[in-house]
Parts: sequence; structure tokens; C-alpha cells
Amino acid sequence: MADAPTAPAVAPGTRATTGDSEFDRDTAVTRRDAGAPGVYDIDLSAGWTIMGALNGGYLLAVLGRALADALPHADPFSVSAHYLTASRPGPAVIRTDVVRTGRTLSTGQASLFQYDDEGREVERLRVLASYGDLASLPDDVRTSAEPPAIPPIDQCPGSEDSPTPVLGGSSFADRMTLRLDPATTGWALGAPSGRGEMRGWFQLADGRDADPFALLLAVDALPPTAFELGLSGWVPTVELTAHVRARPAPGPLRVSITTRNLAGGFLEEDAEIWDAADRLVAQSRQLARVRLTERV
Repeated sequence: MADAPTAPAVAPGTRATTGDSEFDRDTAVTRRDAGAPGVYDIDLSAGWTIMGALNGGYLLAVLGRALADALPHADPFSVSAHYLTASRPGPAVIRTDVVRTGRTLSTGQASLFQYDDEGREVERLRVLASYGDLASLPDDVRTSAEPPAIPPIDQCPGSEDSPTPVLGGSSFADRMTLRLDPATTGWALGAPSGRGEMRGWFQLADGRDADPFALLLAVDALPPTAFELGLSGWVPTVELTAHVRARPAPGPLRVSITTRNLAGGFLEEDAEIWDAADRLVAQSRQLARVRLTERV
């Protein structure tokens, strides 16, 4: 079990709270008038890009916020997303549909649309999700899962410690405090381990504690496991399913991601997120494409 977490340094008086952080502003959706029920507008922020592409976890949180407004339940339980084309910073439209409502769960779908250079509407992302009330869940836990063993935060390097800049640039990294387990950073030193593993501490850079929507971001926030397999370049998500199991306790999160099989230019990434109270608060699996180019 990991040592007790220590929160990354945030200047006194500057710690953001839920509702007033950059993450909240950049995932906020605007509901259209009554003449367009279930339709939302958003200006996707360039601050959440990696190598020019918007991060999949950020987009998942955006559509998650829209569905929370459209459905009678507020908390995402299971969210499955298919990434159809790369989303760009700028205006986008989200259209939602209520599939079913029940006493404990409601299900809806949402699609994000943008316009291409010729002015044609393009669907970028489609989501099917079930929502409920996390506060109503029983406390009974029976599990064989254990929190990942990660060194304390002050012993884990961040992006500022990398000997080389992030390939292609990443404003995404500036919006979070990511501290990676040194055992999974060989790729940054030109010596990848060959194991499909990535582990680290996660927190939003402004100190805002995680909620269920920040968990949707966190499942796709660490560098891809392909880097530790000795591969480089963009690893776009094809499909991602996230399960939110509980509201996280305040404090930084521990994220563990593993890949067991890379074949045919695709790999899976299985993620677990643990909170400061040693609870498994989210899980995910995604299928991603890799560029089969060895790192040099």
C-alpha cells in the first residue's frame, strides 16, 4: 500500500473549489432555449490539447456534464464513448437523448458535433451512459483489488523534470499536477522498460478536489502505456468505457494503467483510480491505436 498522500503545493488562498476552477469553466455547457430540448453549446478550450488534439478524458467530462443536466440523475455511473474523428478547440454542439429513466438509474446518449473546413457538420464523439446517485450506494465493499504501490508525491517526477520537452507540445500538462512513479518513466530517459505500465499521482493544477467528472478526465490523463513499450507518437482513443464507483475523498488521486496486449496496431489500457482514503473510485478500459514506430 502506498504511503499516505501529501497534496502537491498550491499557494495559500489560491486553491480552487468545485464550481470555480478552470476545469469547471472549460467543461461547462450552455443549454439552448426550449425550442431545442437536449441541445447544448460549448466552446472547447485549447488548454486541454495534447500535440494539437483535445484530450479524450476532457471530452468525456464535457459530454458527461451535458448528460448530467439532461437526465434526472446527476452522477455518471458508466460512460462509454466512441471517438469518431479528432475534436478541435472551438465551438461545438452537443445533442442529447434520454433513453430510459428509472428510480435508481437513468440512461442517455449524447453526440458532439463540429463543422469541418467546408462547413459540413461532423460528429466527433458519441456517448451512451447510465447515471444514478452515488451518495445512495451502500457502503458494503468486497474486493481483492489493492491500491497501487507508488512512492510519495515528492519522490515522483513531474513534467518539469523531463530532460526533453513534450513531443509536439502539451498545454494539457499545464492544467494538472501529474507526478509519475519513477518505475514507469524510463521512456522519458530513452530507456523504456518494455512493460505496459504507467502509474502516478493526479490532481488538477489549481488544487480543485476531484468529483465524478474529474474522474472522467483522470482515466485518460497519464502518458500512454505505449511509451513504456518503446513506442512514440500520438495514441488516439478509439473507444473508452469508464465506471465511476464512488465520490472521491479530498486529496490527490493515484492512477494505475496497464496494457497486456498490443496487436495489429491496437492496444487496450485498463485504468484504476484510487482516492486518499484507499478506495477504488473509478475504473476504465479503452482501445487505442498506436503508431508502430520505435523510440530513438
